[in-house]
Amino acid sequence: SPNGEKIMIPLIIITLSLILDGILSNIFPYTVNNLSLFTPLLTLISIYLIYPFYKKKENKYILTIFLTGIIYDLLYTSLIFYNAIIFTIIGIISKYIYKHYEINYLNIIIQIILIVTIYELLNALIIIIFNLVPMSIPKLFYKITHSLLLNIIYSELLLLIINILPSKYKKVNIN
Repeated sequence: SPNGEKIMIPLIIITLSLILDGILSNIFPYTVNNLSLFTPLLTLISIYLIYPFYKKKENKYILTIFLTGIIYDLLYTSLIFYNAIIFTIIGIISKYIYKHYEINYLNIIIQIILIVTIYELLNALIIIIFNLVPMSIPKLFYKITHSLLLNIIYSELLLLIINILPSKYKKVNIN
């Protein structure tokens, strides 16, 4: 059915992003003092970009990204519910952005910068509150700037792929 197919597309996007995050994290290893120029946050990017598939099914969207966060935590962190909660917050912000701003190839760059920055700020806040590792403003700025290039490229490619899907699979057209 077309509705089942519409839900499969974002699940495929999320699954692909989760796998690519793992592969690219091994290719571009992250260490606190030596950040890669290509820090992958592809799952984060995908939860932002799949929102249009869930228009009028926002509870399903929130549940999907919460479960994605749990899977992400199980695969890549030892902090269960950590990314599930952060991804849910990002999902609520994503919903707001989609409802109030036009989505196009130029705006998406600004929106991805915003999403990555909010994600890193939330991480930094938690790190500072729980005193997990030393965190400073320059370290945070460095982390944000060094995660943008790869994630903007990924978002543009993913947007292009979503845009060339037959319209029966999409809820919105990207300009």
